[in-house]
Amino acid sequence: MTVALLLCGCAAQTERPHRFSAPTASVPADGETAAVATQLADAADDPAIWTGANGVSFAGRQHPGILLGTDKKAGLYVFALAGDVIQFLPEGLLNNVDLRGEGQGFIAGASDRGRMGVALYRFEGAGQLRPAGFIKSDLAEPYGFCMGRVAGQLIAVVIGKDGQVREYDVNGQGSALSGTERRRFAVGSQSEGCAIDDATATLYIGEEMKGVWRYPLQGAATRTLVAGVGDGRLVADVEGVTLLRDGGETFLIVSSQGDDAFAVWTVGAVPGVERYVGRFRVTAKDGVDGVSGTDGVDAWSGAIGAYGRGLIAVQDNVNEGGAQNFKLVDWASIRAALGR
Repeated sequence: MTVALLLCGCAAQTERPHRFSAPTASVPADGETAAVATQLADAADDPAIWTGANGVSFAGRQHPGILLGTDKKAGLYVFALAGDVIQFLPEGLLNNVDLRGEGQGFIAGASDRGRMGVALYRFEGAGQLRPAGFIKSDLAEPYGFCMGRVAGQLIAVVIGKDGQVREYDVNGQGSALSGTERRRFAVGSQSEGCAIDDATATLYIGEEMKGVWRYPLQGAATRTLVAGVGDGRLVADVEGVTLLRDGGETFLIVSSQGDDAFAVWTVGAVPGVERYVGRFRVTAKDGVDGVSGTDGVDAWSGAIGAYGRGLIAVQDNVNEGGAQNFKLVDWASIRAALGR
């Protein structure tokens, strides 16, 4: 556990009413990151997790894994899994971040509300995270972001705050990455969280007041509602969206911000077969406070450090004793709480 480093005088976390919630399990937090530097503000937003086959050699130190996290008023952090800051890029108004493996490292992208597009980064398996290009967008306010790889092609999806979506093929070498628009469409209203299932070429998008939609990434942008707001499984706002593979199953995890929870479905190898699994909240443990105001969420499938079955990272809106940060949760604990 790493105690939040920068005090902000935030109010103590309080329980919010959950009278409209479906039954919800409690899962303890296993760790947390240092707080982001922006205090007294809604700042920490979205995480992305990564490790290599033998861990990560980052800035001259060996780590079991790393966590990228945005401070949407200041830039992009890289945290060790122990929670300490190992790099900060003062890139400005980065909202959501995601990544995909590339060679011995990865390519990451983030929705950039300052430069109005997608900021791209590269990590080559050692050293540090470095800027690697930019995709200019015509969106009024780049907001949500996710990446995927379909038929070998790296794809970046950026969602405007008004629900407009732009998809880009990402190409280039070294620090000269760029994007070519492949498709555009509109969700309909404010949207942010998204995730791509590479195996089925499927895009999932959270429309904040409506629910989670499924779109094919090939062909027309027709959509199907996976889960709507209103039955207690998702309580608006619908926020972060991520996927995790475990034991031959793929799990869709969605932030239910309105009641500080996360809802989980299995999604089939063939799109269109979603089954509701249950819901969980992240509670306090050993000096790490619980999670409130759930926003961004990311998952790592498989072993990473002490997390033998997988890891979930979530944004915490009210981090007791400090500015906002990210909490770490053992996927094995979530599975057990949900009876899986």
